Amino acid sequence: MSLNGLLAVIAIGIASNLDNAGVGIAYGVRKIRIPWYSNLTIALISFLATLVSGLFGSWISSWIHPWVGQLIGTVVIVGVGVWVLLQPYIEKKPLPPSGEANPLTRLLRYPEEADKDSSKSLSLGESVLLGIALAMNALAGGFNAGITQLNIWYTSLSVGVFSFVLLSLCAGLSQKYAAEKFGTRATVISGLLLILIGIHQML
Repeated sequence: MSLNGLLAVIAIGIASNLDNAGVGIAYGVRKIRIPWYSNLTIALISFLATLVSGLFGSWISSWIHPWVGQLIGTVVIVGVGVWVLLQPYIEKKPLPPSGEANPLTRLLRYPEEADKDSSKSLSLGESVLLGIALAMNALAGGFNAGITQLNIWYTSLSVGVFSFVLLSLCAGLSQKYAAEKFGTRATVISGLLLILIGIHQML
């Protein structure tokens, strides 16, 4: 793998998981514990989401011209980046009551609601729904890797590893420093990074 390819794989891994940093901060501030097996479950879901979407993107790339694949990959990942950047503005709008709102959308805005039993610890079952919500960015990153012919396995592994590391690291740090403001900044950084990845791949 070339140096540019390796950097793209690492960048996708980080950008796909900056929401995890925000969730980790929210949990750390509220003293909600994330056991290693729950964190590993979330990371595994992100890994599988990246792998499946990457294989799909790779399958599509075999039917089209490489330049078209680059263009589609850029449009998808830049589009997701723009959507992520808009989240802080969208979040200012009130959500419907919990019974009416999309559960994944609600979890991304209020991740502490994944702790259904208010046990202050994220159980294995609770981590599955949170993992699915957090894997949304991983789908775009995996598709981009597949259709632009990056190594899908390395990209999936990068996403899984950064998922585990960022969630546990930010949860631990926020318990000590209560860095709530980084949650919003992580969303902005994630969106900008996704956009930059897409632009770089076209140049």
